[in-house]
Amino acid sequence: MTKLLPAVPATSFFIARLASAVVAVLLGLPGYAQVQSQGLRPSAQLRTTPSAPAVTRQADYIVAVVNSEPITGNELRAAVVRTEQQMAQQGAPMPPRSDMQRLVLERLINDRAQLQLARASGLKIDDNALQSAVQTVARQNQLSINELRKRLAADGIAYSKFQSNLKDELLLSRLRQREVEGRVAVTDLEVDQFLREQQNTQDAGSAMLSLAEILIAVPENASAAQAAALQAKAQAVSDRAAAGADFAALAGEVSSAASRSAGGQLGLRSADRYPPLFVQATQSLRVGDVTGPVRSQAGFHVLKVLEKKANSAAGAVVSQTRVRHILLRLSNQQTEEGAVNKLAAYKKSIIAGRNDFAALARDISEDGSAQDGGDLGWTSPGVFVPEFEKVMDSLALNQISEPLVSRFGVHLLEVTERRDAKLTEREQREAVRGQLREKKTDEAYLSWTQDVRGRAYVELRELLP
Repeated sequence: MTKLLPAVPATSFFIARLASAVVAVLLGLPGYAQVQSQGLRPSAQLRTTPSAPAVTRQADYIVAVVNSEPITGNELRAAVVRTEQQMAQQGAPMPPRSDMQRLVLERLINDRAQLQLARASGLKIDDNALQSAVQTVARQNQLSINELRKRLAADGIAYSKFQSNLKDELLLSRLRQREVEGRVAVTDLEVDQFLREQQNTQDAGSAMLSLAEILIAVPENASAAQAAALQAKAQAVSDRAAAGADFAALAGEVSSAASRSAGGQLGLRSADRYPPLFVQATQSLRVGDVTGPVRSQAGFHVLKVLEKKANSAAGAVVSQTRVRHILLRLSNQQTEEGAVNKLAAYKKSIIAGRNDFAALARDISEDGSAQDGGDLGWTSPGVFVPEFEKVMDSLALNQISEPLVSRFGVHLLEVTERRDAKLTEREQREAVRGQLREKKTDEAYLSWTQDVRGRAYVELRELLP
């Protein structure tokens, strides 16, 4: 049976959606969306948002140099305008232009340093991978390639520039996968130790907590004056969030943490899986409250409490779904459009009683589950890719979906049963292993990002007028 591994979901608005989900879909990055963790999803956000409509060109000059490669004023100006357009679309309050420039510039510097490392290490994106990425972007936005080109042109975006940005993001994601995710491992001893500690914990650490964060990063060698200025920025962000600004929008545009791609959400987890600093800062807060800035080695954090609930480690209960599907894989002979039309016709025939779902699955499904009538068995949340799981969760019992396109092909799915089930000992151990892996990945990614930035020669020059 083909397992539908988790990937990172796309964001909701068009400009960001042009870039989101592509890397995870193409590279099959495991684990990053299985349980919402501290937002560390190296491929979650593609910063290939469309270029701004024509910006008045001024005499160009260099605003920063990263390992002898310049970042120009026109690059920064265009990136700032793109960011402001995104914030305006989401109704997010605008920070002062000078603050926006510095935040965007820092993002450009980090990305430039990582891209240079990727190229120096020999990583490449071939034309087939790039074209697959373009097709995935179009499909995510329910557009054909021609429609995507027209949409980009209408927004003032050169198609070649869009492809170049997309290629850079694929390159960054492969680098992050290799340098971070691929090097993280969790031993049985670590799982055993976690379970022992959990059994002995009866305090607030056993509570379940869901937080969202915005990180205003502080460079390792920042002076006291620089740190104070960054703290003031973080306080301004905290004030805006507390006043009712969209926290997810703020995180997506000003946060330096990788969790910005998920609106700053760190996920629902036991409190002992959060940094003690976060737990202490939010312990007395109610759901919906905002606190910050809280200082860590990484910088200043603004935190929002999304959910709090008691947790019982013993006999943990999880909602499970039993689903079956018919899968048609794509090939030179089987186009996406053809597969969608074919499954749409089969759906009508099943509803009309002319065909049986299980019998059809056995006859035509191109998945290992075909011999079982397409039955994928009982599954817990996070097993399937988000696009599959999202549709599955939206279905009523015995309801058949519309044809669904995923990285595996085109599916027709039906939910046959739902239940609440206690996790077996093996399932609990695997869940703990996943939690520990995500926590270690979070830590490794932050350390790696700071290391790449620290090893780069960065010369800051005059910002935009």
